[in-house]
Amino acid sequence: MDTSTNKNTSKKADNLASYTKDKSGKALTSRQGLKVNDTNTSLKAGERGATLLEDFLLREKITNFDHERIPERIVHARGSAAHGYFELYESLEKYTKAGIFTDTSRKTPVFTRFSTVAGSKGSPDLARDVRGFAVKFYTEEGTWDLVGNNMPIFFIQDAMKFPDLIHSVKPEPDREIPQAASAHDTFYDFISLTTETLHNHIWVMSDRGIPRSLRMMEGFGIHTFRFINDIGEAHFVRFHWKPLLGVHSVTWDEAVKINGADSDFHRRDLWDAIEAEQFPEWELGVQIIPEEDEHKFEFDLLDPTKLIPEEMVPVKIVGKMTLNRNPDNFFAETEQVAFLLGNIVPGIDFTNDPLLQGRLFSYRDTQLSRLGSPNFHQIPINQPIVDVHNNQRDGHMQMSIHKGKTAYFPNTLGGGCPHLSKISEGAFHSYQERIDAKKIRARSESFNDHFSQPALFYRSLEQWEKNHVADAYTFELGKCENKPIKKRMLWLINQIDEHLAEKVAKGLGLKVPDAIDKPINQAIGADTDVEKHQPGKKKIYLEKSQPLSQTHIASDSIATRQIAVLAADGFRMEDFEKMKTALEKENAVIKMIAPQGESISCNQDMQHHVDAAIMTTESVLFDAVYIPGGEASIQSLCEQPKFIKFVTEAFKHCKAIAVDHEGIALIKASKYIEYENDAAFFIDAEAKEFIAAIAQHRNWDREKVAKNIPV
Repeated sequence: MDTSTNKNTSKKADNLASYTKDKSGKALTSRQGLKVNDTNTSLKAGERGATLLEDFLLREKITNFDHERIPERIVHARGSAAHGYFELYESLEKYTKAGIFTDTSRKTPVFTRFSTVAGSKGSPDLARDVRGFAVKFYTEEGTWDLVGNNMPIFFIQDAMKFPDLIHSVKPEPDREIPQAASAHDTFYDFISLTTETLHNHIWVMSDRGIPRSLRMMEGFGIHTFRFINDIGEAHFVRFHWKPLLGVHSVTWDEAVKINGADSDFHRRDLWDAIEAEQFPEWELGVQIIPEEDEHKFEFDLLDPTKLIPEEMVPVKIVGKMTLNRNPDNFFAETEQVAFLLGNIVPGIDFTNDPLLQGRLFSYRDTQLSRLGSPNFHQIPINQPIVDVHNNQRDGHMQMSIHKGKTAYFPNTLGGGCPHLSKISEGAFHSYQERIDAKKIRARSESFNDHFSQPALFYRSLEQWEKNHVADAYTFELGKCENKPIKKRMLWLINQIDEHLAEKVAKGLGLKVPDAIDKPINQAIGADTDVEKHQPGKKKIYLEKSQPLSQTHIASDSIATRQIAVLAADGFRMEDFEKMKTALEKENAVIKMIAPQGESISCNQDMQHHVDAAIMTTESVLFDAVYIPGGEASIQSLCEQPKFIKFVTEAFKHCKAIAVDHEGIALIKASKYIEYENDAAFFIDAEAKEFIAAIAQHRNWDREKVAKNIPV
């Protein structure tokens, strides 16, 4: 027997215990004073088994968290939503009996809500954050809610950790700052001690955390669910929403300025697009995995912090969602809509993903707190399109008038109604998964790989995306005051990628630590073997995955792109009319920006409506800039410094810029713009070239010369 190994393990366990122990010496207890040895893991039927209803510690912790605030949502408070419909391209009856996935003649109504996670209801739209992407399908078999995010993974692996995650990212409780921001000590203290968070965290540090538009971001169901077909066969499935406009983001410099110029930027963008009948569209894709392939990957399908690379399991596009109607009343619909993970239909079922299992409890509990009644399903936006018959009665805000004397089953006085349905008649039937396990509060060791997938994500990015990730880490950690937290984070980033860690360390004025004295991963119980749940070294089972880079999720469309036209009295109508016609043919939105409001006149003495005076708008609100010629117009623009600032910022943010004739004088008035040999800068060019550059979103090669422009 190797006693030295036992002593070493014991020493490390003691080390962990002393590290996690409160300085006051107080032991963690339940609300009844019961000492707790694990507040990180839920009670399961085996390490990879279902979470058990008897877990009173989980229910106590989650219940308290769910009821902390009313009526605003604790998370996802800042939201925008729209009505629409879903259409199926082809039947998936081989995999599922769900009518929404087998009947191509259906046009299923949907209500989709997008949201930020960390901020309050009044926080700005352009916070660096995960975005919620929740879809309520009003199907003919009942309501199905697909509740996900704009990132394919989540921060934590077990629902027991959700209150800790949100408490860490919310404003620090002693001072209630910062709002809607993760750049502070409590968040990074938690992140650096809970290494399962690193994958979702690097996504947030990428440009995915600051999308250009809610209409230009992907959506994911996050969890592994099950499809069940007519003969009871099961397949694992993950859901993907692919936007037809492509996936695009803004820079951090833009996000900061947009929050000041228009804190409702995303909300306004979604509303205006629908009002203009430029309806947002997403195709729904599925990754389907046979049950016998459950363990063939080098990661665990039940781990919500892991994605399935599309190179390993292709995404099959099966349908399309179109959002075509804005809410009539924000509070009644967007604010009162209640999404529940437990809202499913026959043909779809759950897995033992421990985060999913906890959400099944938490979402209903939260809605009870927010909406004040178990009858929240009777609010119009939450009502199914099928009839509801059951023996559930009364309660606060009961809006149905139930008739008859029976409210129980079985009965004869009510004619046996409502009666039970057979599975063959469309009744829901849970998948009969074999369970043979010990009741245990533990986490599977197959969940322990915390570095491989964040490393895969980073390797898959283009260089400009990698630069933005490094800048984001540097900014966020630079706002932290606690040096040991910064060092822990640098060590962890170094496990993901050494070059990334070096860049961040240089920006912080620190060195990457060679080692950390204390154990890193602390999302374990007090009696858990320390070494067993420390993350191992990263694996490379795939060099790159193209769909992880926004560069490869592009679109040729410039529909709804906002084009700023800078002009004053005397602008050249011939230039403007030609460009305007070409842009509007592609469904771009033209906005006239002038020295003053109301109207300006062109060189043909025609009056043109002004959308914004220069003092009331900012360059960051637009996707591209066009400057028509006209000597008098350009002279007037050059006399106002904000027009020079406008074009300089557009250049700094790598946007497409086109000028005609005398318009080049406004560009030359900026000493920072180097437009020669710039792929997204056009002088007297054809409109089609300008349009192609707008469709590329940005000329990121320009960052090499533009990143140091001080505007």
